[in-house]
Amino acid sequence: MLIASLFLAGCANMSATEQRTLSGGAIGAAGGALIGAVAGSAAIGAAVGGGTGLLAGLVYDQTQKSQEASAANRPVSRVRSQSKPAEKAPSKATSPETSPPPAM
Repeated sequence: MLIASLFLAGCANMSATEQRTLSGGAIGAAGGALIGAVAGSAAIGAAVGGGTGLLAGLVYDQTQKSQEASAANRPVSRVRSQSKPAEKAPSKATSPETSPPPAM
């Protein structure tokens, strides 16, 4: 518990990029150590997993920044105001100008 609180307090002054990269590295190292332990070398697994996790965290950070930038440049959609509906024009069949001439 004390170690977790120290770890979290240490991340307080980090940028989002640094936090994501460090988190990716830590998760990768832990996963790599587990897989490496099963395969025969936890140290090599941790090193490979840590490096892979660092890169994955950095790629994730760049993707997030790209999505945030595109969302900031996207126009805000406007909701149509609910106004009185337009009145319909009379149909041509009932208009006096279009009536057929009287039969003779």
